[in-house]
Amino acid sequence: MQGNFPKYAPDLLRGNTDVLLLFLIEERPTYGYRLIKEIERRSQNYFQFKEGTVYPALHRLENDGLIQGEWQELPNKQERRYYRITEKGRQVLREKMAAWQGFTTAVNLVFNPTQA
Repeated sequence: MQGNFPKYAPDLLRGNTDVLLLFLIEERPTYGYRLIKEIERRSQNYFQFKEGTVYPALHRLENDGLIQGEWQELPNKQERRYYRITEKGRQVLREKMAAWQGFTTAVNLVFNPTQA
């Protein structure tokens, strides 16, 4: 068990990885490793993304025009790719969050019919 929840089925997360990444990138420009650690922290280690999940998703989001990546030189002369959300990415994020809210509301109504 991770956090206080039983382990989730991977198919539940598959369609939601992009929205989690977009949400965090909208908060502030960031890079892949920080995204992995922030998702772990906020989910109380419930989600533990691998680089093999996050980096292909970032490339896909960038190719779709939802985020824009930019290499930045660090003080130690290494480079790190920072991602910023685009206006198109903000619109997609709003749509996906609204769809998620509707979905979870409907599921909760089924689970708790006294609230319907």
